[in-house]
Amino acid sequence: MRVLGIESSCDETGIAIYDDKLGLMAHALYTQIETHKHFGGVVPELASRDHVKYIVPLINSALAEANTTKLELDAIAYTAGPGLIGALLAGASFAKSFAFGLNIPALAINHLEAHILVAKLENPKLDFPFVALLVSGGHTQLIKANALGQYELLGETLDDAVGEAFDKTAKLMGLPYPGGAELALCAESCKEDNLPYLPRPMIDRPGLDFSFSGLKTHALNLWNKSEKDLLNRSIIAKAFQNAVVDVLVEKCKRAMLQLGCTQLVVAGGVSANRALRGSLLKLMDELPGEVYFPALKYCTDNGAMIAYTGCLHLLNKSRDKSLAINVKARWPL
Repeated sequence: MRVLGIESSCDETGIAIYDDKLGLMAHALYTQIETHKHFGGVVPELASRDHVKYIVPLINSALAEANTTKLELDAIAYTAGPGLIGALLAGASFAKSFAFGLNIPALAINHLEAHILVAKLENPKLDFPFVALLVSGGHTQLIKANALGQYELLGETLDDAVGEAFDKTAKLMGLPYPGGAELALCAESCKEDNLPYLPRPMIDRPGLDFSFSGLKTHALNLWNKSEKDLLNRSIIAKAFQNAVVDVLVEKCKRAMLQLGCTQLVVAGGVSANRALRGSLLKLMDELPGEVYFPALKYCTDNGAMIAYTGCLHLLNKSRDKSLAINVKARWPL
């Protein structure tokens, strides 16, 4: 089965071709960072227009890279949610019409499921069940993945997602867009060990929920009381990142022990954070267990995760030849 994947949930146009025998055959991505950095965040209308502009050229590029033709495709997988509604519609409308023209199924893929399953793309030995930590700009969730399409929410953020907290804290301290990645780099540059203490929200409470809004406020208060120079920015960034990582690691440990799971998947944009990766690797030595991270190029939004997840569903006999276009800004697993 050969599947073309289209990702257009936010500000990245991702196209990929996945074959169940040959693996990932092509992977193309257009990022809109340069477009949106002037505004300090994603402008939905501009994001939608760029998807319309780049989907066809990227598909042509992917087909050429894979040395295949559109007539050899067995299905079109597309992100149907969650995400920005206009951006989703841009990808879904094209996917549906393209699939109709080729007389093949169009597969509506949940963006969150694709993030979780992309770890299996490079780790075939990873199998259900496992615990997944989904950390991104829009979500912070602990999930038990029981089987393809069968997921159980264990805990989630009560306010800001962890990526959102990173971005907002970075912006408050004057770091450029995209803030989360810049804050992580700033934290890495700090060589100080004597850091101000920031609270570890909800770590002393039972359960697996998260909260990061108050932590963001504590960081802002420290910044406002400081001399607002490069040294203080790096110190506060490192203290903030350490607090976030401590919370995420403790909740992962708690979830794995409660469920008796020995496999942890970390997915979403924040899974690229090196401090988080290092701390979770240490946790696995303690438990013991095994943690799976996607390659850095698959941490942020991409077409490979959509094509791969689409292929799994196609092999599981999922089919849709209707012309209805249903996208969802919110679509919980």
